[in-house]
Amino acid sequence: MIQLSTAAATEIKRLRSKQANSNVNFRLAIQPGGCCGWFYDLSFDSSTQEGDLVFDCRDIQVVIDSKSLNYVNGLQLDYSEDLMGGGFRFHNPQATATCGCGNSFSSYIGE
Repeated sequence: MIQLSTAAATEIKRLRSKQANSNVNFRLAIQPGGCCGWFYDLSFDSSTQEGDLVFDCRDIQVVIDSKSLNYVNGLQLDYSEDLMGGGFRFHNPQATATCGCGNSFSSYIGE
């Protein structure tokens, strides 16, 4: 299970409203790469695949594939703006290390 802050939910809804199909789901996945081994991949998706799990978080359908769920279970997703601009912030209890930008992490899972 993941949690979205009010700010993250507001930003996701704002971004989703700009999509051609505003009923798309918010997809959260992890991909190999980044500074620490894994990076977060956020996108909108109009379909679900076999093995996807769908969570309702603050009236947003969040889709996570079963492999990614192991890496993001318990994740708290926030959004904030600072002098460098706005961005999503990931607070992941599964991460054993993160890079400076916060978009890449390493984990004991799968090692």
